[in-house]
Amino acid sequence: MPLTSRERVLTTINHEVPDRVPIVIGASNATGIKMPTYRRLKNLLNFEAPERYLYDFPELGTALLDEPMLERLHVDVRGVLDREPQHILERNANREPDSMYVNSWGGGVTKAGVDNWFPSYHPLAETHSIEDLEKYPWPDMNDPTRVAHVRAHAQKLHQENKYALMGTPWLAFPVERAYEMQRMDKFYLNMGRHPDFVVELLKKTGEMCKTLMGHFLDECGDVIDIVKIGDDLGMQSSLMLSPKMYRNYVKPIHADYISFIKSKTKAKVFFHTDGDVFPLLPDFVEMGIDILNPIQTSAGKMSNLPELKKQFGKDLIFCGAIDTHRVLPFGTPEEVRAEVKRIIDVLGDGGGYMLASVHTILEDVPAENILAMVDAVEEFGWYR
Repeated sequence: MPLTSRERVLTTINHEVPDRVPIVIGASNATGIKMPTYRRLKNLLNFEAPERYLYDFPELGTALLDEPMLERLHVDVRGVLDREPQHILERNANREPDSMYVNSWGGGVTKAGVDNWFPSYHPLAETHSIEDLEKYPWPDMNDPTRVAHVRAHAQKLHQENKYALMGTPWLAFPVERAYEMQRMDKFYLNMGRHPDFVVELLKKTGEMCKTLMGHFLDECGDVIDIVKIGDDLGMQSSLMLSPKMYRNYVKPIHADYISFIKSKTKAKVFFHTDGDVFPLLPDFVEMGIDILNPIQTSAGKMSNLPELKKQFGKDLIFCGAIDTHRVLPFGTPEEVRAEVKRIIDVLGDGGGYMLASVHTILEDVPAENILAMVDAVEEFGWYR
């Protein structure tokens, strides 16, 4: 008898063998589908539903998937999301059309095309002064409108007991918030030139993220199964920073954050970080990360899946690995099916794998390839 979706995911994240490989799509931006692609998918399947965006944030450009679509895609996880404060949502809803969207942290995005926005304003870009950090008008993470809806939504899904629940509070990643404030190149330049400033900046963003996460987990920490955090640390062939810099400046922030989360919930910690982060995997295990995403198979040593499984499969659950660099956007449906089978054969051997795309499914992915990906799990993902 097949397991329920929730049983399937819980079995997997507890390092046991489920009935089939779980599918994770749409629970967060990192596992989402961009709106133009989602429109094509709905047209292909003759689905009709109003357009809604993840986190009520159109400028993110990621669709909030409708329940019938989640069922058609065989998705085993449902997301529990926070939102930006009500006054931020209202301010941006009433701004001039296509003008800059400014979030609660003070960072801004500018329209770059249809359903496409690009980070363009970084409020601390011109400083490396600790004094300026002290004067900055930091967001109010105690604003109750951020999480006012969370308990009711999470409790409803939990009582239905069909799907695993992934808590995914938005903008709660310490390093990404730091380089949103500074601009990525300036943040990493300051890490080398002004490390005292970077330490204080990361301490501040880390504490802000913990405050938001604390309120979020107070609402749903007892009913969710997974909580998603992360920070992008890798590039196509290397890290964005040296392992030494990571361990000196960033790891203490991550370790404290993960320890805080585990003090508030029994949910497994899902950590998202793009690129070739292979050198940091022992650090991730040491800090208590349970699930690693997105396993960017086109990036450096992360492409060596047998070695990844051999070295870290006992400690980490892998989520992702379906290539968005070449296979999903440019492959045929048959090539997509073959790639899904290849990934399942390696990462799914003996359990320990949840299928997802490598980050958001972007505008260049044919709708047919999304169906080929999920239907291939129904073909190749069942355990004997």
